[in-house]
Amino acid sequence: MKPTLLKYITFFCFILSATSIVLGYVLEETYSQKLIGFGVVGLFIIVFPLFSYYRWKDRNLKDYMITKESLEKMREYKQQKDT
Repeated sequence: MKPTLLKYITFFCFILSATSIVLGYVLEETYSQKLIGFGVVGLFIIVFPLFSYYRWKDRNLKDYMITKESLEKMREYKQQKDT
């Protein structure tokens, strides 16, 4: 599996956000709370969507949806398992 640029960007943003949060707790400056806030915002607005897109970009959403066909497959599997 070849690492992509998106993976590196996501990891870099995660490190920046985590560092901002840690420095906000460690440093006792007037802007400590802002560092923590920017770190949390970075995680939820930048890192999480990038990570979600990176992990789901090559998957078929229909494989994870419950349809009549998938319910029938589950019932058949259960009947085969019970006997």
